[in-house]
Order: sequence, then structure tokens, then C-alpha cells
Amino acid sequence: SEELKYLRERREALGGYLPIRSFELESFNIPKLSVFEALLKSTGEKEISSTMAFVRFLSLLIRDKEIGPRVVPIVPDEARTFGMEGLFRQMGIYSSSGQLYEPEDSDKVMWYKEDIKGQVLQEGINEAGAISDWIAAGTSYASHNVTMIPFYIYYSKFGFQRVGDLAWAAGDMQAKGFLMGGTAGRTTLAGEGLQHQDGDSLIVANTIPNCISYDPTYAYELAVILREGMRRMYENMESIFYYITLMNENYTHPEMPNGSEEGIIKGMYPLKTVGKFKIEVQLLGSGAILREVEKAADMLAKDWGVMSHVWSVTSFNEITREAQKVDRENLFSISKNKKVPYITQCLKKSSGPVIAATDYMKNYAEQVRKYIPLHY
Repeated sequence: SEELKYLRERREALGGYLPIRSFELESFNIPKLSVFEALLKSTGEKEISSTMAFVRFLSLLIRDKEIGPRVVPIVPDEARTFGMEGLFRQMGIYSSSGQLYEPEDSDKVMWYKEDIKGQVLQEGINEAGAISDWIAAGTSYASHNVTMIPFYIYYSKFGFQRVGDLAWAAGDMQAKGFLMGGTAGRTTLAGEGLQHQDGDSLIVANTIPNCISYDPTYAYELAVILREGMRRMYENMESIFYYITLMNENYTHPEMPNGSEEGIIKGMYPLKTVGKFKIEVQLLGSGAILREVEKAADMLAKDWGVMSHVWSVTSFNEITREAQKVDRENLFSISKNKKVPYITQCLKKSSGPVIAATDYMKNYAEQVRKYIPLHY
């Protein structure tokens, strides 16, 4: 009938019978890891936090003429706590009406500079508003055919705990970008009470299937993870986003060990061996607690004559997901040669018990137990 022909024509003009995202993804080159060489080297005697290392990464990234204008730093409240005030001068804080007042810190070098062309989004104490900014920037590739690279940095306890539904929505909407959980863990910001003692954000992050989560300790680990995240999201066009923890303790950062890049990305790599004794132990540490694990290795060698192989676990979540994927493939495979999970490969030639220590609930490290071929 004429009526049905008309209805069909209208439906086709609207794009068809089913909802569809129609966009052309922009392609651009992600900087090579060598661009962030300063973060791959030892800090020597100088002590910095991993949060400061992130700010340095961001400062190097915004210098890239192609990528710099796409970077969207988002801070809900604590820019100075995170040491991000340097970005005020470099990028400016976005304000639709520009600077309408004289800020209290106008006599300082890093003054609170608002600008109609500013790139930093400063939302005040408003986590829901800040993550909504992040979702808007993270989905602009589909909404406006403009790829943005948003970095939302906040106290880790104030992320999934407060706006978990929006984080889930971000995954559902295929948002791309980085959630940076500052002052992460239960011990990195003692003194402000339980509200900051985060023992579960990495566990909650793991409930979102396309959220890739890491708990790095050193600057080179952070640089490798951030660079790999950009490669996967903006070169490979994968529909994922990242949650990465940051700490505010100051300490020296070593040089990146040769050949460690792959292990950092997979979630685990050998950091060092301490002592030369017959009795051995495998020590797994991550985030705020890895340095305590290194101290434990020194004590075991000095006081007990035990040799420690220290492993930096950048993500118990990622090594667990990989192992579960291998389990599933083996279940359905008809091949006699079964695949071996990465963590099992790492430890299968080792001896002695395996001990893991993190700053999170025991469930975080517990999830790999099945795949460890030694006493855990």
C-alpha cells in the first residue's frame, strides 16, 4: 500500500529499522614509548610519587601537536593535592565565560587560570558531574566524530564507590579513556580517616567487562601502561577503558628493567632477586605494597638466609582474566596440547612458596590461586 511504502521510506531516511552508530573513526599515531624516556629512567636520589609521574606523562603528551589538543584532564576538586596545578598555566581551566575574577593565588606562578580555550575541566566537589564530563569526552568519537583522550583523576575511594553506575554506563556506551584513582590503597593517605582507605576499587573495576585495570608502583610501569592503553583504544580501536591507581607517597623510582615491557602489560614480571641461598621464596607485590615486599626480601636475606624472587604484579585482574580465557579455550579445544596461563608459565620453574601482598582486600590476590603451581 502507499501508506506502507511511505512509512518504509521514512524509516530508511532515518537510518533503518535498528539503532546504529554511524561514524568514521579518526586515525592518528600514538607517540612511541621513547617519547616518555624520562619516566623510564631512574630518578636517582630524587623522590617522587606515582601521581607526579603521571603529571609528567601528561605534560609530555600535551606537547604532541596531533594528540595534545585532544587531551582532556578532568579534576573534581583536588588538583593541587595531585600536583596538577602546573597544567593550569600550560592548558588553562575551561570556562565558557573566561576569567571573571582575580583568583586568590594570582600572585603565584601556577595560578588558577580560567580561559574560554582552556582544556582542564575543574568541576569542584562533584564526582557525578566529573565522570559525566569524562563519558562525554570518551564517547565524542561516536557522537561528534572527534576523538578525545580524557583523563579523570580523583581519590580512588571516590570513584566506583560513588559513581559505579556511571562507570558501568560508560562501559555500556563504549567510552574510551583513563580513570586515574589517586591516593589509592588503604595505606597511602593515612590520617584522613576511613573515607580514603580504598581496599576495593580494583575489585569493583573488575566487574566491568571492558574496564582494564592496573595497580602500578613505578614511573616506568605507569608510562608503559598508559602508552599501551592509548595504542589499544585509539590505534586498534578497541572498545575498552582503563582504571589505573596512583599513590601520593614519595620514593625513588628505578630504571625500567630490560625486557619487562611485555610483562608489565600482561600484569606480572620479575623485578629482582635478593640473596643467594638454597632456600627460596617467590614474593608477589603490587602498588603501594611492592616496596614493602622489597624490604621484606632484604630482611629475609639478611636475617634468615632466604633468597627472594620479587615479582611486580601490575594487575592481578589482568592475569586472572587471561588465565580464565585460557581455561575456557582449553575446555572447548580438541587439541592435545593445552594452553598454559601466563602466571603459571611465570612460576612453573620456580621453587619455594609463593606469597602475595597488596593494599587491597584478600580477594584481589586470591583470584589467581588456581593458576599458581606452588604452595600459595
